[in-house]
Amino acid sequence: MGNLNPMIITFAIYLIVVIAIGFIAYFSTRNFDDYILGGRSLGSFVTALSAGASDMSGWLLMGLPGAIYLSGLTESWIAIGLTVGAYLNWLLIAGRLRVHTEYNNNALTLPDYFHNRFGAESRLIKLVAAAIILFFFTIYCASGIVAGARLFESLFHVEYSTALWLGAGATIIYTFIGGFLAVSWTDTIQASLMIFALILTPIMILIGLGDWQQTMASIQAAATTAGMEYSSLFAGTTFLGIVSTAAWGLGYFGQPHILARFMAAESVGAMKNARRIGMTWMILCLAGAVAVGYFGIAYFQEHPELAGPVTQNHERIFIELATILFNPWIAGIILSAILAAVMSTLSCQLLVCSSAITEDFYKGFLRPYASQKELVWIGRFMVLLIALIAIWLASNPNSLVLGLVAYAWAGFGAAFGPVIILSVFWKRMTGKGALAGMIVGAIVVVLWKNSGINLYEIVPGFIACFVTIILVSLFGGEPPKEVVKKFEEADKAYRTEV
Repeated sequence: MGNLNPMIITFAIYLIVVIAIGFIAYFSTRNFDDYILGGRSLGSFVTALSAGASDMSGWLLMGLPGAIYLSGLTESWIAIGLTVGAYLNWLLIAGRLRVHTEYNNNALTLPDYFHNRFGAESRLIKLVAAAIILFFFTIYCASGIVAGARLFESLFHVEYSTALWLGAGATIIYTFIGGFLAVSWTDTIQASLMIFALILTPIMILIGLGDWQQTMASIQAAATTAGMEYSSLFAGTTFLGIVSTAAWGLGYFGQPHILARFMAAESVGAMKNARRIGMTWMILCLAGAVAVGYFGIAYFQEHPELAGPVTQNHERIFIELATILFNPWIAGIILSAILAAVMSTLSCQLLVCSSAITEDFYKGFLRPYASQKELVWIGRFMVLLIALIAIWLASNPNSLVLGLVAYAWAGFGAAFGPVIILSVFWKRMTGKGALAGMIVGAIVVVLWKNSGINLYEIVPGFIACFVTIILVSLFGGEPPKEVVKKFEEADKAYRTEV
């Protein structure tokens, strides 16, 4: 245990810092708007890094490198699809959604935005959207808790059941106390940690192996031994396989925790700079994650005696390489990046779930005249409730991070993605169309997931949602005139600000 002391110390320092930020944010949280969206005050730098950090959860440092290590560069289509999807989301949706949510009664949540965007008769859409958020986000939160538990289990040799609580505890504390501001400020630190770890680790693997030629030779030797082709984007896959992996990019348009960052930006003008910062950060992080998995093939080919833990669970590759390659003090910082990735995503997911229950169920139906202080405290207790349910779902030690994330990502992308896109571009869209599309998208994802067909469920779900919205909107009557007028005002305001 003596060798682990530096890691324990660096982890402890990191955890103390993020909890301290939670307390600082507590004193800046005056009302429910502050708790849920930080008073729409985020600048471009914090908007960019918090959007990136909340997006790139534990799967970036565990799931993606593990997939590359197992199958080679064919799995990097996920990274390519995500990069394209994220760029289009920033370019087409970010600024428009910021303006449309403000013009639609200063909506704080996606269900609230849908309710106001499509008129008062669309009350049911608020309930359905909130229910979809709670269903898929609870699964998503569980994936973050699994990733955190794997980290604590590997490093500190504790039982998985104990590691669950260690991994989730600090996140729950600072989200409970500080709300959106705490989540966004800590995301900025966490994003910095993640990019540092993902740039430095591949460099250290190359240094450890000697040089680039030696690394490539080792990868080729591993490929020959395994009967695989690790260095090709197309080997061992099909057209449907490439579509399935690249289709991850479609998910961006419907992720509530990422869209919340756009809604919280201080202005449309901040988006252009945020897009540049966010995309640079994202490309470097994804490239680093792919490189860790790819170069890791070579490293464990050269050092098979160290490959046992990775052979047992390929998602531990980043943890093992960081522990082997770095001085324990530096390893503590590097591995804090996994905890940072987990905490940044888990915290904003807990907050979005909390806001869905508090704003869309509690205030919307039970206590419409609840005070701001009451709403903030209900929001805090909902964070605890969702966290406990997610911990229960994550209690299976055989859970794989990437599988849990893939399901939830598809659910949001298919249920909300087309609704968001069309709601900010098409004034003819109706509430009935949005509601029908949302339900069809979510149902197709759930049914397709269990069908055994080898195509990522987001593809049929997204298409089904898009087509349903258009057909029901065109053949189900026109939207109310006041809804169209509000859309035109928001659209005009956006064009003025750009």
